[in-house]
Amino acid sequence: MVFLRKASEFRTIRQSFLALGLLLTLLSFAIGQQSTATPYVSQEIGEDDGIPVIIKHLPEWESVHDSVVLTDKVDDLRRVLGERSVFTTMDLFPGSEAAVATYPTGKLLLVEYPTPQSATNGFAMVDALANVDEFHHRRIGNYVAIVFDSEDASAAAVLFDQIKYEKYVQWLGEDPYLLQKLERYFVTTGRDVALSTVLFISIVFSSAIGLGILAGFLFYRSRRQLKTNSVAFSDAGGLTRLNLDELSEPIKLES
Repeated sequence: MVFLRKASEFRTIRQSFLALGLLLTLLSFAIGQQSTATPYVSQEIGEDDGIPVIIKHLPEWESVHDSVVLTDKVDDLRRVLGERSVFTTMDLFPGSEAAVATYPTGKLLLVEYPTPQSATNGFAMVDALANVDEFHHRRIGNYVAIVFDSEDASAAAVLFDQIKYEKYVQWLGEDPYLLQKLERYFVTTGRDVALSTVLFISIVFSSAIGLGILAGFLFYRSRRQLKTNSVAFSDAGGLTRLNLDELSEPIKLES
């Protein structure tokens, strides 16, 4: 009886462990299915049409927005674009998001960082590996744009030129960077004024020298022509004189 009781308890414990394992398996499967089925939702969506703003900033976004992949994870970029060396150092900081679109020129990756500092750091990571993957890249505002699988730099530049970063920061109170902005404005304005002044003076000076040389040359030509057409004059009173200045008519000897 004791043996049967222990066997029954062992069977009950085993069934409990099996049920618990099955429950955990089903739970993990459900969580995995939920995470796979739930797509990434952009942090900023247009109020009028519900389209993410980052998609609207892509070149010719109307023709590619149905196939654009949005994510905030580097692993998703690896699945879409393949293994790239730039992904080993790229870090999508909290608040960052990326969009991938395919064009005839190549595959465009547009990463938006939340702050200028994080965009600077992100661009530095990308720029350090530009020669390894041989991709084209550019920073546009807080965007870092990368074109893969394109050998034409001019075509990639055309894509970059169509990306517009249209966001700006508006402070509700006093701008804490107002002093720095004013200093930058005065320095930039002073530099531009100095360069414009030097350029203006150089142009005027060069024009004056050029006009002086031209006027001198024309005056010389006119005096030369006047001397050539004028009748020779001599103050010797008909006497024979040395024609050292070549102003007298040559003497014709009668034969």
